[in-house]
Amino acid sequence: MIRERRVLGIVLAGGEGKRLWPLTQDRAKPAVPFGGNYRLIDFVLSNLVNGGYTRICVLTQYKSHSLDRHITTTWRMSSLLGSYVTPVPAQQRLGPRWYTGSADAIFQSLNLVYDEQPDYIVVFGADHVYRMDPQQMVAQHIESGAGVTVAGIRVPREQSAQFGVIDTDGARITAFLEKPLDPPGLPDDPTQIFASMGNYVFSTDVLLEALRLDAGDEGSVHDMGGNLIPMLVEQGCAQVYDFADNRVPGATDRDRGYWRDVGTLDSYYDAHMDLVSVHPVFNLYNREWPIFTLPPQLPPAKFVEGGLAQESMVGAGVIVAGATVRGCVISPNVKLNGGAYVEGSVLMENVQIGARAVVRRAILDKGVVVPPDAHIGVNLVADRERYHVTESGVVVLGKGAKAFP
Repeated sequence: MIRERRVLGIVLAGGEGKRLWPLTQDRAKPAVPFGGNYRLIDFVLSNLVNGGYTRICVLTQYKSHSLDRHITTTWRMSSLLGSYVTPVPAQQRLGPRWYTGSADAIFQSLNLVYDEQPDYIVVFGADHVYRMDPQQMVAQHIESGAGVTVAGIRVPREQSAQFGVIDTDGARITAFLEKPLDPPGLPDDPTQIFASMGNYVFSTDVLLEALRLDAGDEGSVHDMGGNLIPMLVEQGCAQVYDFADNRVPGATDRDRGYWRDVGTLDSYYDAHMDLVSVHPVFNLYNREWPIFTLPPQLPPAKFVEGGLAQESMVGAGVIVAGATVRGCVISPNVKLNGGAYVEGSVLMENVQIGARAVVRRAILDKGVVVPPDAHIGVNLVADRERYHVTESGVVVLGKGAKAFP
């Protein structure tokens, strides 16, 4: 009987998420709520589990309490067949220091690899919104014999300054360029480039040797994309996986190939707006490839006194009492009172909207209280003096904030 190849999943979830402040003022970036019920980390974990990979270590560091709690209470796998999802904090196994980079995080956690003894290691980031079947990427990696396979998504060449760019002569990666201004286009389409998705598949022996070399390099910042992958590219053992080739069961023509890096407040807001159209750009209702989480134990949403919600997602426990909601994502246990008007906004759990208040193009974190008659997103000049406002004009209130009357 042929032994099944062992695959270990490692999720890099130590990101500080400075560009998402104030949403990351009290939590790690992968723990930021998304889409009403979820947290960002639920997307990568759902992809791995749906793909059949159920031995997963989540490396955490920055303000990790809420992330650790979410993983341990939500992602409980059956231990009968050795399945687990476990958070792994920085352990200082190699001395009194925290992780200095994503590659160093794995290097300091190699006991996980030695314990599991996998043939292949899937290393994915924790803060992107997308669906992907990782089995198809692993299958290409095994068939190609590469040391590392890097997932790339096709984006217009003029967006190259936003990404790490993969230069390729076909399947083989010839260079790994960090946010270049004038990169070469793809061999089959000069108007496009491969942007790195931050998802990698390694042959275990290759990863162990690369980590050892990187750890001994005093000039390295010990980053996966900045140091480890370029090293393996120079060795000629790196290949690209075209995300466009990935086929997820149940995907629609509209949301197939969707991937959103929600690293900024504007991209985080835009990703929410992708959810609420009649034919969503990203469809959360795909039952063949579900995004898993632990929903709150709350009663259904209730609409009373003429309360109305249009083209919106409304969570459990929400009460819309005489208020109007349009084009919004409303998380569980939100209360909107009589005469309030909320449009194009993201409201997280336990937000309270007072009577006759107006909220437009806003992100309100957990527990925000908007007093009666308050206006948010109506006068951006005034809002900039009171709140955090993004370049595109999205008003953001942090956790537990109280809006000005």
